[in-house]
Order: sequence, then structure tokens, then C-alpha cells
Amino acid sequence: MSVRQEIEESLKAAFDPSHIVVVDDSASHAGHAGAPAAGESHFNVVLRSAEFQGKNRVSRHRAVHAALGPDLIGRIHALALDLDV
Repeated sequence: MSVRQEIEESLKAAFDPSHIVVVDDSASHAGHAGAPAAGESHFNVVLRSAEFQGKNRVSRHRAVHAALGPDLIGRIHALALDLDV
């Protein structure tokens, strides 16, 4: 399973989203410091979930990081998050 798929499945399980898009943007960062040659390091996530109701931006980001877990987060160099209800 690709890292993109792991991210998507973990977030679907944790947040029951009404909308989710996970884009592997690694190719745009090839050759940059910290970007592995194999790719799968830079991701953009758009996630809409009722779970975010009443949570501020920092709480939403922390919830996503917790849902992904330290192993998966450790394999990602950059993770851009667009989170809302």
C-alpha cells in the first residue's frame, strides 16, 4: 500500500469525512533537502469532517497527527493540511 493510501485510510477511519483528498506532491519537491529519491514524502490533505466541530486549527492538526500515528508521520517529510467541518 502506498503512503498516500495509508494516509487516506487512516483519516477515513478516524474522522468519517464528508470529503477527503490526499495528493502526493513529492514530484514537485524532488531534489530538495529531506526529499527521498523514492518519493512519497510530501502530501497535501483536504479533509472535511464533523469531528472538527468546535476545535481550533491547532487541535485539528493534532488530531490528524494522532490519527496517522508516529510511524506514518515519521515517514512523511511535509504534510499540508486543509481541515474544516
